[in-house]
Amino acid sequence: MSDQRPGTHVDREDADGLLNARSDPASGAFGTLGSEAGSDLNWLLLLRHRAQARAEGSSRYQWWVLWSLLAGLFALNFTFTVFIVALPNVAAQFHTSVTVLTWTMVGPLLAYGLAAPILGKTGDIYGHRRLYLFGLLGAMVSALLTALAHNVDMLLFARTLDGVQGAATGTASGALINSVFGREERVKAMGWWSLIGAGGPVIGVSLGAPIIAAFGWRALFWFQLVLIVVAFCVVSIVLPRRRGSDAEEAEKKAKARLEFKNMDWIGSWSLSIAVMTLMLGLSIGPSVGWTSVWCVGTFVLSVVMTIGFIHRIRTAPHPLIPAEYFHRRNFVMPMILRATANFAYFGAFFLFPLLMEQGFGYSIPRVGALAIARPLTFALCSPIAGYVAVRIGERISAIAGATFLTASLGLFALLHPTSGAWIVAVALALSGLGMGVAMPSTSSVMANEVKTTEFGVMSAAQMLAMQVGEVAGIQVLETIQQALVHRRGLTHAKPGPALLATFHLPFLIGAGVGAIGLASSLFIRSVPRSRTKSLD
Repeated sequence: MSDQRPGTHVDREDADGLLNARSDPASGAFGTLGSEAGSDLNWLLLLRHRAQARAEGSSRYQWWVLWSLLAGLFALNFTFTVFIVALPNVAAQFHTSVTVLTWTMVGPLLAYGLAAPILGKTGDIYGHRRLYLFGLLGAMVSALLTALAHNVDMLLFARTLDGVQGAATGTASGALINSVFGREERVKAMGWWSLIGAGGPVIGVSLGAPIIAAFGWRALFWFQLVLIVVAFCVVSIVLPRRRGSDAEEAEKKAKARLEFKNMDWIGSWSLSIAVMTLMLGLSIGPSVGWTSVWCVGTFVLSVVMTIGFIHRIRTAPHPLIPAEYFHRRNFVMPMILRATANFAYFGAFFLFPLLMEQGFGYSIPRVGALAIARPLTFALCSPIAGYVAVRIGERISAIAGATFLTASLGLFALLHPTSGAWIVAVALALSGLGMGVAMPSTSSVMANEVKTTEFGVMSAAQMLAMQVGEVAGIQVLETIQQALVHRRGLTHAKPGPALLATFHLPFLIGAGVGAIGLASSLFIRSVPRSRTKSLD
């Protein structure tokens, strides 16, 4: 089929304008290709220049951008799941406990929540390409420090630093993808994005477990460092630097500095602290007690900062997120769906191994083999869901995904001692299917509601909603299940029906939160498309 179909020219213009003054402010400050075009080019610079020219000249340039960014995403996220498996060995080496090392997971989440709003806006001002490459450089430092860590403090610092670069790469990559794909095609790109987001950790277990077994856990991060370096090279080529005249560059720099200076710093820090303290309170609640001074204090501070952020949205001359967006259903409802879906999905993700071990007496290897069905289904369904959404609309896709996810947790809540493994597999598959179908649509409709100069902030808002939902789901559902175990005197009980019964209420609550997401999906509007375009 010809590339001159309706919409192709528009997408190409978007690709050419990826780093211009409006879609990526101040991007010209990155450097120049003019100096590379002279006769003094060495073969490496010449190869780079030709690769850049070929990428930009392609009618599928937006897909080049997507694949390069996905390479970076995979390099960053594939260690997450497999490193959890290595925590007992790490704890033994550093003479500490696994409980202490759980902060290698919590720390990055807190750092992400603190940094994402500010970095998202910074990318909108100074350029998402620069921010993404900055994030990859930070990831190299984090991987290097982790591999060289000689004590637990250095390890925790290195992993917490990983959350800052995650905020940089996460917000910038989402903004870059939305910049090069047109309104009607973004859902396809988000489908592939979800494939790597969900499938990367699954592949990481397959690749990382043998590496850890053969060479130790440090080798995992040396391997990651190599992948990040490769991703950095690919992205720097596919997203080339551009430069205008000296006068244009001076004007862009001055405009960016002024915009950065006038940024709503009070509102930005209010949002960052509100999200960070909320996740901190959720993280420490199970260990220090939900009514402790520290836990209650973090929640109170989060509420105060949230009120401050809302006030700044309404009164600041240049608010971080314009107030008008919160009156748009395609901005608010996708965030509600993302938060509730992550609450249900990750709450069930954490409870599932305990359910199978305590309720049915499954061994850890058997649980692991069964659990892979969920992220695998998520990863495989996401790209297909992106293309299907072009035909049936984002609204129907979001409704279907939320329905599958809610049904999954309802099915978990109904498990009884005679339930077969096939019922568990169906529940897992429904959970992965629900997330895989819903996520691409929520990402694309939300992006279509904001200006191209605010894609970074929009990406940060999406990811913060997801992470808050994730932390809340894990901690709240686990706390409820553990409280039932203690209340019923089952702390030392053997696996069986009594322990299985303690999981019914947590899964029902998860299903209830999922139902809230389902209700919000009913208000999402699909992106208008011509029939010719949708069938193309």
